[in-house]
Amino acid sequence: MREILIVGGGYAGFYTAWGLEKKLRRGEGRVTVVDPRPYMTYQPFLPEVLAGSVEARHAAVSLRRHLHRTRLVAGAVMEIRNNDRCVTVRPESGPDLVLRYDILVVTAGAVTRTFPIPGLSEEAFGLKHVEEAVAIRDRLLTSFDRASGLPRGPEREKLLTVTFVGGGFSGVEGFGELLALATASLKHYPEIDAEELRFHLVEARGRILPEVTDRPGEWVVRSLEKRGGTVHLNTQLVSAEKSHVVLSNGEEFDSGLIVWAAGNASNPVVHNRTDLPVDERGLLIVRPDLRVGTPAQAVPDVWAAGDDAAVPDLAADTPGALTVPNAQHAVRQGKRMARNILASLRGRPAKNYVHRSLGVVATLGLGRGIFQYHHLVIKGFPAWLMHRGYHVLAVPTWERKARVLAVWCTAALYGRDIVSLASVQRPREAFVTHGEPRHEERAADAPTP
Repeated sequence: MREILIVGGGYAGFYTAWGLEKKLRRGEGRVTVVDPRPYMTYQPFLPEVLAGSVEARHAAVSLRRHLHRTRLVAGAVMEIRNNDRCVTVRPESGPDLVLRYDILVVTAGAVTRTFPIPGLSEEAFGLKHVEEAVAIRDRLLTSFDRASGLPRGPEREKLLTVTFVGGGFSGVEGFGELLALATASLKHYPEIDAEELRFHLVEARGRILPEVTDRPGEWVVRSLEKRGGTVHLNTQLVSAEKSHVVLSNGEEFDSGLIVWAAGNASNPVVHNRTDLPVDERGLLIVRPDLRVGTPAQAVPDVWAAGDDAAVPDLAADTPGALTVPNAQHAVRQGKRMARNILASLRGRPAKNYVHRSLGVVATLGLGRGIFQYHHLVIKGFPAWLMHRGYHVLAVPTWERKARVLAVWCTAALYGRDIVSLASVQRPREAFVTHGEPRHEERAADAPTP
C-alpha cells in the first residue's frame, strides 16, 4: 500500500484525488489530502457570490461529500521535508502532526499578494475565498442601509464609495459584478440617487485584463466607466489608513469598502519551508509530465501542479513559456497528474501535460461580459451567456451544477436577494447584549431593603 499525500485541496489537488479514487485498485495506494478548509472553492464563481447571483455554499465543493475513499486531514502544512519523506501539519487545535508518504503531490495553491501599504491589512478585504466574497457583499448592502438614513454629507459619501485595487480578472469581474448589484439595488433605496455611488478601480499598469489584447481591454474600461465606474490606470494605492484612500495620482477620498485583488504570491510553505527545488519566484520547478525536478533530473515520486508550480507550456509558441496560473490549467493538470501517478505505479511512462487555451471569458455584471479566443472577440450579452455556460459545465459534480442553475433560474424570475447578513459574523452579539441581565445589572435592579 503506497501512501499518496496531497498537499492542498484546491482545483489541482481535488481533481488529482478524485481521479485516483476512481482508478486505484484495492491495496494499490491510499490517498490523503491535507487542507485547512473542508472544501474546494470554485473561484470563478466568487464575483457572482459578490453580486448574490450564486449562493456562497454553491461555490464551495465539499471534500468529504465527493472524496469517499480519501483520508482528509484538516490543517495547514507548515513544512515539507522530502529528504525525510514527511510533512508537518498544524491542525486547528492540538499538537502538530507529522505525516509520512511514499508519493507526494504539492498543490498548495497561491496566496494573496500584499504590500506594506499603511492601513491595507486593517481596512481591506481580499477576494480569494468564499468568506471574503460574502463579507464584501454584506458590507455593501449594510452601507446602503446606513446611508439611506443619513443626510447628504461626508459620512454618507464614504458609505457609498467602493474601491477595488487590481485590474486582473479577479478585480475586474468583482468590480463589475458589485457595481451591477449596487445599481440594481437602487430601486429598493429611493433615498439614494445613482450619482451618489462612487466606484473606483485602481490598476498599477496602463491597462486592465492582461489576458486579453489591448482593444478588448479598452472596451472593458469604457463599458465600466459608462456604467458609472472610475478606472485609474498607471495608479497605485499609497495609503488606506482609517478608510481614507490615497492614490499615487494625487487623488484622495474616503471609502467605506476597499477590496484588494492585486494578484497572487507563492504559498509560503513552497517558497520558504521545503527542500524541493524552487525557482526565483518561489514556484516549484516542474517537468512537462508534472514531476518536480529539472529537465535533467526528476525528484523521485514528487509531483506538483496549479498556482505554485512552474509548469512548462508545451502548447505555447514561445520557448520556455509557463502555463498561466488559472482554473482552466489547474483542473486539467490535476486530471493529468492522477493519470500519470497511476501510470508510474503500474510501470508505464507518464505523459506530458499539453493544453491549448480555450480562450478567456469574463463577467462584467449581469448580462455583460467579454470573450476572446485569438482574434475572435465577443462582447456584451452573448459573452455573458458563454461565461455562465462554460462555468456551469466546469464546476465539478452534477449536484453543484443543479444547485447553481436553480439559483440562476430563481434570480431570473424574482431578482437577486439584497438582504445583508453582516451580523452573522458576530452571531453571539444579540444573545450577549439582549439576553439575560448581567450580574451587576441584576444587583442594581434589586429592591433596597
